[in-house]
Amino acid sequence: MRDGAQGSNRKPGSAIHLEHVVKRYGKDMAPAVADVSLDVAPGELVVLLGSSGSGKTTLLKMVNRLIEPSSGTITIDGMDVHSLSAPELRRTIGYVIQQSGLFPHMRVRDNIAVVPKLLEWDKARTSRRVNELLDLVDLPHADYAHRYPAQLSGGEQQRVGLARALAVEPTTMLMDEPFGALDVITRGRLQRELLRIHRALDHTILFVTHDVDEAVLLADRIVVMSEGRIVQVGMPLEIVSAPATDFVARLIGADDAVRRMSLIPVAAAYDPARIEPDPETAVSLEANLRDALNILVATGADRIAVRTPDNVVVGELTLASLRAAATMGAASAETTAARVAE
Repeated sequence: MRDGAQGSNRKPGSAIHLEHVVKRYGKDMAPAVADVSLDVAPGELVVLLGSSGSGKTTLLKMVNRLIEPSSGTITIDGMDVHSLSAPELRRTIGYVIQQSGLFPHMRVRDNIAVVPKLLEWDKARTSRRVNELLDLVDLPHADYAHRYPAQLSGGEQQRVGLARALAVEPTTMLMDEPFGALDVITRGRLQRELLRIHRALDHTILFVTHDVDEAVLLADRIVVMSEGRIVQVGMPLEIVSAPATDFVARLIGADDAVRRMSLIPVAAAYDPARIEPDPETAVSLEANLRDALNILVATGADRIAVRTPDNVVVGELTLASLRAAATMGAASAETTAARVAE
């Protein structure tokens, strides 16, 4: 789990518990979600990954009761989600979908303020919160608060949608393919923005995607689903390096060494015993092996110095050590994954 912000006003993320959750749309039909049990720790970002029809979106929507389960229990911080009315519950949970869902006739500030107004926040508090959130999602409030959705790009609209979901400081966020309709460049920017915000606020996030690279980039843990069931749960490196079934292996591309390199930090593979006095080519200790490979390919070098964030050389990384790390076995993957999590 990533470290969260240490602020006195920050609410901790919620714990989510699902026990034997089932959703059937007809007694003669196969269940859309079949006997799913899952625990999500406070502040964790868990990605539900699967192909179309796997049940991941249905499972997500049962948490905020957009879809009612046929059986089983769902609790948030020990509270059964059915102890509140569905509208009351949804006001406590942030929800972001693929389309931003902004009201076109309302200015950005009013879109973000929808739930605070329903909760009868006073104008000063609401305005203050809107400005804070626009700045948080990198849309300066002085420039964006008065605009209409039609005056924003797709990526900007999604940022406003994220700000609206955060408006009343929810401890749980549900995100259903929120970046799926965006171009690759904008999508990458918003993925990085989400990670920044998650680190700052430490919310618990359930995130649905069918994109393996997105899951690998964002997740503390990945939950792989197929035909309404969970088939594997683990940290990204575990899933990629040790798929539990042939289906998982096909889904995540288990033979994709470059994807695996994006999950292994330079810190897990460099040689601290070898330090060049004045290296011309270097990579950060906090980078991953994919970053290092890009530098090696671009420069034509067969080795690269490793530096700390404050620019101190602490060792070197060679093509040979990079190759060895990228082809590590499952046991080594688990060890490295644990190190990354720490």
